[in-house]
Amino acid sequence: MPYIEDFDVDEIVSALNSISDKHEEGSRERDVIELAQIALLFPRHIRKEEEFRKYYKRTFNPWFEIKASHEFATREEADKWLASGEALDAERVKIAGQGFMVVRIPGRLTFMNAPLPGDLEENESETDAE
Repeated sequence: MPYIEDFDVDEIVSALNSISDKHEEGSRERDVIELAQIALLFPRHIRKEEEFRKYYKRTFNPWFEIKASHEFATREEADKWLASGEALDAERVKIAGQGFMVVRIPGRLTFMNAPLPGDLEENESETDAE
């Protein structure tokens, strides 16, 4: 995927619209394209377009990586931190060497398995060794 410097959101949404029009209404393809259009417009709606542009640029940096904000030796330690109220929705952590993401479910935060890039590489190495 090429990096598009100084992209114009309206231009991209318009291009996606012309592609969308080629698909039947209600088709999976059209629905996905319309979802992508909404996703592109959302940062503007919440006045975070500049943050989106920075994120987009960072993803093309060869050193871009998702990092854990905290590491815990045990699940008990992680649960204690989660209960402290310091955790943020979508925050990435490591528990006993495995990646997790903090997710908000109705009424509380919890952990969801979410391997970090290094975890995936380790698993592939272990599988190759077998």
